[in-house]
Amino acid sequence: MSGQSITDRMTAAQHSVTGSAISKTVCKATTHEVMGPKKKHLDYLIQCTNEMNVNIPQLADTLFERTANTSWVVVFKSLTSTHHLMVYGNERFIQYLASRNTLFNLSNFLDKSGLQGYDMSTFIRRYSRYLNEKAVSYRQVAFDFTKVKRGSDGVMRTVNTEKLLKTIPIIQNQMDVLLDFNVNANELTNGVINAAFMLLFKDAIRLFAAYNEGIINLLEKYFDMKKVQCKEGLDIYKKFLTRMTRISEFLKVAEQVGIDRGDIPDLSQAPSSLLDALEQHLASLEGKKVKDSTAASRASTLSKAVSSLANTGRSFTKVDEREKQAALDEEQSRLRALKEQRLLELQKNPSAATTNSSPISPMGGTINSAPAIDLFSTPTTVLVAWLLCCSFVIFSTLVPGSLADCCVSDSFCGPSPYNTPPLFQSDSSAEASLFGGFTASPAPLPPQNSQALNVDFDSVFGNNVNANNLDGTDVTLALLNH
Repeated sequence: MSGQSITDRMTAAQHSVTGSAISKTVCKATTHEVMGPKKKHLDYLIQCTNEMNVNIPQLADTLFERTANTSWVVVFKSLTSTHHLMVYGNERFIQYLASRNTLFNLSNFLDKSGLQGYDMSTFIRRYSRYLNEKAVSYRQVAFDFTKVKRGSDGVMRTVNTEKLLKTIPIIQNQMDVLLDFNVNANELTNGVINAAFMLLFKDAIRLFAAYNEGIINLLEKYFDMKKVQCKEGLDIYKKFLTRMTRISEFLKVAEQVGIDRGDIPDLSQAPSSLLDALEQHLASLEGKKVKDSTAASRASTLSKAVSSLANTGRSFTKVDEREKQAALDEEQSRLRALKEQRLLELQKNPSAATTNSSPISPMGGTINSAPAIDLFSTPTTVLVAWLLCCSFVIFSTLVPGSLADCCVSDSFCGPSPYNTPPLFQSDSSAEASLFGGFTASPAPLPPQNSQALNVDFDSVFGNNVNANNLDGTDVTLALLNH
């Protein structure tokens, strides 16, 4: 906390006392230090947007409150943190911003504390306008242009003509506000504005990629449009050419400040003959005299233009793939570092790998591999015989004179060569405990067959010592051993 002011420390301590972890993290991410928000704080806030029990309006309002500060550093870092969450956070965050009537009201912001405050206040006003426009665009189309699916089956390539003519102007407005940031390489003099510029740079290339695919779709449908639609489409294409020039200048600034050339897409200009073909087609629909042009020449011109713009789209795709791969490599390096740190901890304190109180160690996350008790270690034949015996007994007890009695009598209690008393004796208390308190009806039962099977559970489970002395024990053991 070496670079933080006393105000930052007091505010963080206040949130610590109140127990608001989100407010404390927002405070630390938007300190008076002239540097971009720290990654660990931004990662924590991103994780908060993914948690369903986190109040998104409270998180957003906390960031809005920080923009009321008089310091340009705090306000700029608040805007940067908000932009970061709009790009990398859960979609719930930008959905909430889009649902608000007002966002950042910083059109008159001015920090008069110093010369740098005057300079940075200009970019704060422009930056806040772009974030407002980004949220408004999401409100109008219900998705973020920088995150839409691209390619031949992408959103902007498959939308119908009516929606296309309504959607492209929304992209144009957002692109205009972004390019109005209008910063030069020599004005990127501190970490705060550099962090904002990097986010704007990534938004610019993704936004222009969606814009480019919308124009490709427009050109493919242009010669099949009605006169009014052709007029509107021609105006959209002329504005696209102007914005392509502006985005090229923006990318040059990015290259000057040290962004890798491989991360900057190549923009391919459409042939100038395409504009003439579009204008002539509109003039022919309006009944004006135009130069005679064959369908073959018109198709050739259109094919060249679409091919040129498609090359630009592939260039944007390569940039996205490089960024994804860089993110994966960074994540892999972090996992390796955590793994190595964990191994070092285990080497220093091997006892931390296991615990006696829980099968899962809270420190090491290892699992205690103590052998579990095998409840089914009894031989299968014994269990099957015992279960069959019990089922017959229960059924014959509930339904006297049933088929179970006959089966049991024939199988087990038929005429015995041994002149011994019955092996099993009826135990009403055992049966009652078996059925959880169930007691038989007091109605008199029919007389039992002399050959019916009577069960003594104590004898079966070995609790009755006298049962071991009966002459019929050998018969039962022989049956169970089978």
